[in-house]
Amino acid sequence: MGRTSIDGGEAVSFAERLATSDAFKSMFREGMALVEEAAAYLDGAGREEARALPRNDSLAYAAESMRLTTRLMQLASWLLLQRAVNEGELTLEQAANEKRKVKLSYQEAAAAPEVFARLPKALRDLVVDSLRLQARILHLDQLLYLDPNAPLATPTVSPVEEQLNRLRAAFS
Repeated sequence: MGRTSIDGGEAVSFAERLATSDAFKSMFREGMALVEEAAAYLDGAGREEARALPRNDSLAYAAESMRLTTRLMQLASWLLLQRAVNEGELTLEQAANEKRKVKLSYQEAAAAPEVFARLPKALRDLVVDSLRLQARILHLDQLLYLDPNAPLATPTVSPVEEQLNRLRAAFS
């Protein structure tokens, strides 16, 4: 995506430089390691920890682990796509077309804060780490692929509204 500066020279895109930098490589390694760590936990110790939870917390664990898995698969897909661009396998324009299949979106934790606090620490840590990585990737994605003046993606329902809906459902 060539850019022309005011003086007619070629402008440098900070986002494109960042996406091909050592910082991106570090983010890529971090994301892939997080996917592996989550898979190992959910298939191993996480199963045992989930069995020990009370029923309601066990349901929250299941919802949180499904959302974590979905989030990590979206992030890994984006990272792999961007790596293909960095390695010259795809152009940025081709990646923008392929990216539509990735469905990268903002997701929060599934459980209410008080329920989330009762979940196993290892799961909570994975969720928090994945949310941090998600924020960084969404920001880089915004810089690379979207109109620079477009607002960042935000949840369609406010967190307060979501909590009120959960309370209404619980007491209905």
